[in-house]
Amino acid sequence: MVDIITKLSLVARKDIIIVISDRLSKMIHFIATTERTLTEELEQLFRDNVWMLHRLPESMVSDRGPQFEVELIKELNRILGIESNC
Repeated sequence: MVDIITKLSLVARKDIIIVISDRLSKMIHFIATTERTLTEELEQLFRDNVWMLHRLPESMVSDRGPQFEVELIKELNRILGIESNC
């Protein structure tokens, strides 16, 4: 599950927190970043903080809608060099 908490006070130039939880292990990752984070930067944060521990997710749930999830997976596949059949 991916949730993004926005409109936070600025601390160390970070103003949002991305919360990623693994339903299987119940592990939760908190990633601080800025609202100006681009999709590519978001994928790098995901890769560096989550993918290296859990590998690719089998499914994803987000409050940002299906377009966010599709773009997240597309960019992650691009970064990792994975070609999609879709």
